[in-house]
Amino acid sequence: MQNGLYASAEGAAAQARRMEVISHNLANVDTPGFKRELAVLQARHTEAILQGLDQEGSGSRNDIGGGVEIAETETDFGQGTLRQTGSPTDLAIEGNGFFVIDGGDSQRLLTRAGNFQLNSEGILVTQTGRPVLSQESTPIELAPGLPWSVGEDGVITQGASRIPLAVVEPAHMADLVHQGDNMFRAISSTTPVAASQRSVRSGYLELSSVKPATEMMEMIEASRAFESNVRLIQSQDQMVGQLLSRVLRQS
Repeated sequence: MQNGLYASAEGAAAQARRMEVISHNLANVDTPGFKRELAVLQARHTEAILQGLDQEGSGSRNDIGGGVEIAETETDFGQGTLRQTGSPTDLAIEGNGFFVIDGGDSQRLLTRAGNFQLNSEGILVTQTGRPVLSQESTPIELAPGLPWSVGEDGVITQGASRIPLAVVEPAHMADLVHQGDNMFRAISSTTPVAASQRSVRSGYLELSSVKPATEMMEMIEASRAFESNVRLIQSQDQMVGQLLSRVLRQS
């Protein structure tokens, strides 16, 4: 009976956490370059095993499983749809790679959100004012009033000046850690994407990879699973109450 209560409680907690992840995805359905999160469920040991009162593989009633839990959340780095905006400061990467952003204190942040803008000093910055970096790790500064363009290889041309955008990729996608503002920090070294392998689209934005219909279906599924676990908790609690009442009446 107690194992059942623990399993149902952990199941409800896991589904509640899953709904939080899905809600976060839905809240960013219109955020350029956003990558959806996935809640990864895994089997959970019983409470007795977790507390060290028994061990896995013992064959006892404590080794029957303890329900499910959220093991981790993973990021789906699949390509989002590209939308033409016509704005020269909107940039999108088609294929592999991330833009490099100055995170301050010599920190380099990565993002797929290319909804950039020029500040009053002619520096290309993010929506939060962080400078976009060139291949030389310097802020990209353009002369006000002069025309400029961005090639598919990520090179910004203004008159005789050519400024290659920094476009890099990590050794493994699992090396990227969320830093907020739709940015990531690489916990290992990154590698520049070769100019011949780049595909930077000027006047385009990569949209969020969130598909509202899919997320809503998963939200309904998680909500129903949460409600089922809560009903199981209530049912088991009533059974325990009835059992105690019988014992007390017979004593």
